Amino acid sequence: MSSKIYIHEYINIIGANRANYFRHMTTDWGRHSAERHQKCFGVWGTLGSTGQWPQVVNLWEYDDWDSLAASFAHETGTDTMQDKALETWWLTAQSYRSGGFDRVLIAAPCSPPIEQLCAEGTVVGAKVFLHEIVSIKPGFAQDYLELVSKHWREPARELGLQLVGAFRTAMCNDSEVVLIWAMQEWSDWARASKAQGSQPFQIWRAKTEDIVLDWTGHLMCSAPASPLKTGVQP
Repeated sequence: MSSKIYIHEYINIIGANRANYFRHMTTDWGRHSAERHQKCFGVWGTLGSTGQWPQVVNLWEYDDWDSLAASFAHETGTDTMQDKALETWWLTAQSYRSGGFDRVLIAAPCSPPIEQLCAEGTVVGAKVFLHEIVSIKPGFAQDYLELVSKHWREPARELGLQLVGAFRTAMCNDSEVVLIWAMQEWSDWARASKAQGSQPFQIWRAKTEDIVLDWTGHLMCSAPASPLKTGVQP
């Protein structure tokens, strides 16, 4: 059973600075990850035609709750709630981003850690990722993730969608799920989109209609130095 905990970030980018921010959060940030007890799971840019723009999605992996607590303790160990060693880094980041929204995620047992994904290589280099946020009847997010594992993961794979991450949002009433799927080529996304009204999707939606309140998705592409682009930690 997975014990991994994640921080998921939506970052609002200023103007044409997405490429600068990509570099800042991968190549320029890598040496700080050990201090934060974290691994970079993924850094993506949102495809503006399918969601908010310009925007970046970051996903950080922690071994467990203790690792996340240690990271928070490190971050908030000063009166300014900011690591003094990162003062220059933060000032640079400030010129690239205007704010964002974070959530803490709990991995489902079927959700592979980044080391496994990189070692297997099946989703490394995927051209496009589907990011879904599913609103669930309160108290049933874990049940929904079990249904994903048992009844949707394999049919989705046959449609060209490979599961990258399956999570429930912490610090709420067990009512939100985040799913990330990889598609190797844009043609895979087109094929899956054309199949939305087909039997696999109809069966899946019928199986979950009692607990799903709403869902929304957008497409993303990996940053150049993201692990899911290169297969290695930045």
